[in-house]
Amino acid sequence: MSAEPGPARVAGPAAAEPTAPAAAPGPAALPSADPADGWRRIDPKALLVTAAVWGSVAAGVCLPVLLGLSGGAWFAHASRRGAGLLPLFGAAALVVLAAVGAEYVKWRKTRYRVGPERVELHTGLVLVKRRSLARERIRTVDLTAHPLLRVLGLVTVRIGTGEQAGSGESTLELNPVSRAEGERLRRDLLDRPPAAGPRVDHDGNLAGLDPRWMRYAPLSFVAPLLGGAAAGAVMQVSDWFGAQGTVIDWVGDRFRDTSVAVLVLTLVLAALVAGVVGALGLWVEMWWNYRLEREPGGTLRVRRGLLTVRSISVEERRLRGVELVEPLGVRLAGAARVDAVATGIGQDDEDKHVDLQVLLPPAPRALAGEVAARVLRESVTPTDAPLTRHPGAARTRRLRWALAAVLGPLAVLTLLGLRLTPVLLYIAAAAASVAVPAAVLLALDAYRSLGHTLSGDYLVARSGTARRSTVALRRSGVIGWVVRQSFFQRRAGVLTVTATTAAGSGAYSVYDAEAAEGIAFAAAAVPGLLTPFLEPPPER
Repeated sequence: MSAEPGPARVAGPAAAEPTAPAAAPGPAALPSADPADGWRRIDPKALLVTAAVWGSVAAGVCLPVLLGLSGGAWFAHASRRGAGLLPLFGAAALVVLAAVGAEYVKWRKTRYRVGPERVELHTGLVLVKRRSLARERIRTVDLTAHPLLRVLGLVTVRIGTGEQAGSGESTLELNPVSRAEGERLRRDLLDRPPAAGPRVDHDGNLAGLDPRWMRYAPLSFVAPLLGGAAAGAVMQVSDWFGAQGTVIDWVGDRFRDTSVAVLVLTLVLAALVAGVVGALGLWVEMWWNYRLEREPGGTLRVRRGLLTVRSISVEERRLRGVELVEPLGVRLAGAARVDAVATGIGQDDEDKHVDLQVLLPPAPRALAGEVAARVLRESVTPTDAPLTRHPGAARTRRLRWALAAVLGPLAVLTLLGLRLTPVLLYIAAAAASVAVPAAVLLALDAYRSLGHTLSGDYLVARSGTARRSTVALRRSGVIGWVVRQSFFQRRAGVLTVTATTAAGSGAYSVYDAEAAEGIAFAAAAVPGLLTPFLEPPPER
């Protein structure tokens, strides 16, 4: 049993839990385990979901395994005899029935209740778990529905306190409930009075999908990775059916009269084309029907997805700033994405590759700045504020790092060429003619990307080249400073100051700032926080 204490919350009319089964007629009403005390069960359609999922698992895993073990001979033999397929079908049916039986027991023993002060969830047959979250500590109520859930009108609801993203102790999951019930829970549990204080009005719809943003999808590092994965998938599937040799021979026949260089270049281009197509498909799946809006009470809501639909809520009072992210390819195309710097969000518990903090996918840079300003309720985004340049020593350090990273492997290749074969010398020379200028250009770009400043209520820091990031962090969200100065930094007269916070990645650094300027920046950003650790100037 794990219970998370928290002060009582006085529920408003919208948050009150119905105590009678006559809450709402029609399909939206859920069966209740005990109408008198407000306990509810998850939707019984969970049994259908389990049957469909395990049926597809049995069909999609058992058959390829048999084919891979037998090289396709078993399938040919069984298809001639007919009855040879019966053991496979019987095993699959047993797996599905066992899964549905286990899900039925889980459904009978799982119930939840939303009271005026706490949300409770009871699960388990042998190991009974009784968990609860205080309502006033709840910070996230996210809805997710993959295609099967969408067909059945269901959603998965994740209720979290925002303390530790991905931690089971701070999250309750209701899987599944009806779509209407999920929306009701999200509205009621995130019902908060708007924060007081003068703010620029940016309510309602903050951003919507523009299909032209799709052109930025192939510019990320995802495209080549997907291309390599596609090539590997072709070889794996062909191996399952015992046709890998045939595929290799077919490719060899197509390029029998061409050089090895042309063959390699063609295969690389084919993989890149496959990667571009895959990146476009992934972008459509993730961002179709995208909409960013601010709801009454100050909750930011991101809705997106084609097949798997996600609804992600970010409570405004736990927002500490925004981060403008510009991967190299996207930046060269004049685009950027906007991430939320907030407590309690990070990655999806089930899909670690899905970032929940993204508020705007890669879009034109000017639009990204406008959306950042709307999210922060500012007339102009702090991420566009003029930045303080860093000293020339920071440029020198980046040039040294870049050249060392390139010249080290080239030196090893040159030594091997002198001892083994002159061919390696030609390879080293060709690599140096490309890698050295590229390293210098990237180092200079990394230096130009450095900068920091204070803009109103925000401290702004920018760094990076392959992934340039400009963070605008609310000064009130800084809980500490870390000042680092290595031996080489002391010789160069620079240091790194890092603002620690409970939001986002937890730490945001200003790299290689001039020593006195970096200390003054940290002291001015949060007055009094760094002062006790500063040495007083020597008396004259």
